[in-house]
Parts: sequence; structure tokens; C-alpha cells
Amino acid sequence: MILIDHLTKYYGKFKAVDSLTMEIPEGSIFGFVGPNGAGKTTTMKIMAGLMTASGGKIEIDGVDIIEHPQYIGDKVGYMPDFFGTYDNLRADEYLEFYAGMYKIPKEKQPQLIDDLLELVDLSDKKYDYVDGLSRGMKQRLCLARSLVHDPSLLILDEPASGLDPRARFEMKEILKQLKTLGKTVIISSHILPELAEMCTHVGIIDHGVVKAVGAINDIMKDMQKETTIAVKTIGNADLDKVHEMLLEIPYIDGISVNTEEVVFKYIGDQDNLAQIMRDMISRGIPVVSFAEKEGNLEDIFMELTGGDKDGNTDNTAETQSIG
Repeated sequence: MILIDHLTKYYGKFKAVDSLTMEIPEGSIFGFVGPNGAGKTTTMKIMAGLMTASGGKIEIDGVDIIEHPQYIGDKVGYMPDFFGTYDNLRADEYLEFYAGMYKIPKEKQPQLIDDLLELVDLSDKKYDYVDGLSRGMKQRLCLARSLVHDPSLLILDEPASGLDPRARFEMKEILKQLKTLGKTVIISSHILPELAEMCTHVGIIDHGVVKAVGAINDIMKDMQKETTIAVKTIGNADLDKVHEMLLEIPYIDGISVNTEEVVFKYIGDQDNLAQIMRDMISRGIPVVSFAEKEGNLEDIFMELTGGDKDGNTDNTAETQSIG
């Protein structure tokens, strides 16, 4: 388990991270979400040892890495959103260079490099020069580099940034494999639907403060004070009748009608909800589907941060540049 306890970071008088406290379960894929300037990148750089904290602690495997930063190199693998590669090296030479930096014994390096290239699906590019690789391949090679020393925690800052749909799919498949290997993975991303697909847990922060943290399904249940129901009819018939009927019911709100369904918000118990469906059928409305619509990470993000689905708010340019 990773424990972040009252983590604080000041830039001058500006507080970028404000007593951030949360737990990240071991072996989870944890989505780290927040508007531009929320403190995500700052927090991750502190965890990776690239920035000092102003206060608080971060425990990884029971070790406070702020108090004992010498342990970060062994426990953490970090992949930044912008990374450099040595274009005049082949893919295997690139990984060999980093294996040497982590003091991996020379005799173990060939097998390690083959295993990492296989993990990121670059075995056939082993002898290709880095500058000839596509952006997606370079991204996966950088991921392999961050795994050279077999860290227990992997931190990925916008790993799908700039990738085409196929490359993003390949990245998601690799992350699933890392979970089966027991790695704890922290991912920062603005692509919220993909985070919801990939992640087991999520932390939402705004202005350096935690707004919600936990399993995605649990957060959605906690946030949904109303049940959203969608009604569909055979051939989209009588949707206007559905609308008129719902207007008569006091504990229904937010009714919307489109060409395929009627959607409404309901506050009440399951018995009353079942009665609404029975009343529709008794009025001759050909109901084919009467089902609860699931919430999504985008809706929760917007409600908690007041931003749009890309994570933008009214933060000042100064705040946005801090991350």
C-alpha cells in the first residue's frame, strides 16, 4: 500500500499541494485526475524523487521516501509526459544503458532486455534505432526503461498523450499485464473514459486538495444521490406519452426526450419505480427497456471540480504552469 499523508508543496507563497492525504492499494491501477494546475504532476514528481515536499510524508512498502529518499530509486519507476530518448542507440542498447545505470549485472541484462521488449511488444524492434520508431513505440520503450529495475510502484504521467487510438489500445493492454505482475500503477491522464476502463481506483484532486478517492464504482455510488432511468419503446413509439406521464409524478425531475429514449432522474424507493413502469404498460405504452443509466467518471469529475471533461478550469496561467 502507498500512503500519502498531509503532503504539502509550496511554490513561494502559492500552495500547489494542500495537505494531500490518500491511500493507494497495492496492486491497483490508480487513476490520478484533476484539472490543469490541480497538483497532479507536482505530487507525482515528489513521489519519483524529482522534487522536494514542503511537508507531509509518502510511505511505499512502509518506508517514508521523503525522509529516506535513497530508497526511491529501488521502489519507483517514473515515466514523464515528456521524455527524451537517445536516437543514435538501438532499442536494446537504450535499455542496456539504463540497466547499467541501475547496476544490473552484465550477465543478466540480455534476458532482462528480451523480457522487457516482449512485455511492451517491441521484440521485433530490438535492433532498430530509436529515432526510427513511431511515437507509440517510443512511448512503450520508455515504459520498458522505467521497469528495468523491477520497481513495485510505476508512475505514468499522461502515458497516452499524443498517441493514436491503436497505440492507446496497445498501452492499455500493457497496463493490464503490469497489474497481473503485481505492480502498483499510478496514471495521470485527461482521457477520462479510458481511465475509467483501465483503473481499479481513482483519486480526484482540485487546487491541491483531495475531492474523492477510492474504487471507481464506490465513488460513483456515493456521488449519485439520484437514480437516472432511461425508457425505450418499441420503434421509439409514444415517447411523448412517456414524457407527459412522468410530468405528473412529483418525485421525478430532469426529464429529457430524444429520438431514442426518455431519460429522467428519480428519488424514491424501488417499489415506486416498479409501479411507474407498470403504469406505463397499463396505458398501452410499448416499453421495451426501463433501466438505470450508470454514471461515468466524466460526470463525477465535472461535479467535483467545476471543470470540463478535458480537465480545464478557470485557473490562472501561473497555476496551470505548475501542474
